[in-house]
Amino acid sequence: MKKILMVLTSHDQLGNTGKKTGFWLEEFAAPYYVFIDNGADVTLASPKGGQPPLDPKSDEADAQTDATRRFASDAEGQAALADTVPLNQVDPYHFDAVFYPGGHGPLWDLAEDKHSITLLQAFYAANKPIAAVCHAPGVLKNVKAPDGHPAVKGKQVTGFTNSEEAAVGLTDVVPFLVEDMLKAKGGAYSKGADWSSHVVEDGHLITGQNPASSEAAAEALLARLAQEPGA
Repeated sequence: MKKILMVLTSHDQLGNTGKKTGFWLEEFAAPYYVFIDNGADVTLASPKGGQPPLDPKSDEADAQTDATRRFASDAEGQAALADTVPLNQVDPYHFDAVFYPGGHGPLWDLAEDKHSITLLQAFYAANKPIAAVCHAPGVLKNVKAPDGHPAVKGKQVTGFTNSEEAAVGLTDVVPFLVEDMLKAKGGAYSKGADWSSHVVEDGHLITGQNPASSEAAAEALLARLAQEPGA
């Protein structure tokens, strides 16, 4: 049984707007069920542990999907989400892969969190699959490859586009733009049409552009695990 770690944000303040943010429900729920339904052992973690904050916009009616509706009636899943493991207690060597759901929250905490950075560098050095979707590729901002270069340098990557950020009116609120950061760190950034599914794989690094990409990114991670010796 493959062991997959999912890392969620603990940050709930949308800059200085006075509004709430957090993780995006669909980007958690869809991958969670891809993993669970394929027999993976899933552990949920966050910087502070316990219940991670949900972006309220992702809980609105127009953001619902089959996966979010399933989660709404899944008592076991809700209990797991309410009791995430603090990141400083996570042993990266215990897991086969890691998946980061997006939402705006990760741009503030996970991008700068030393435990997340150390965890990702351990996964990267061990060639274990790393997947991040929408804003979550932002968690790679300070992650280094074993040679000391940015982990995304020379890598095919994607993430929430500048035009998608402009469309939700938060270009001047977020601490950095995911597209600009990935390019600045040397990533070979690509994108599909706004709000359409676009997933990029480069070795063990898997990135998805937006919420529509979350299920495909999770499936790509499972496919990558299935290619490994002893899978």
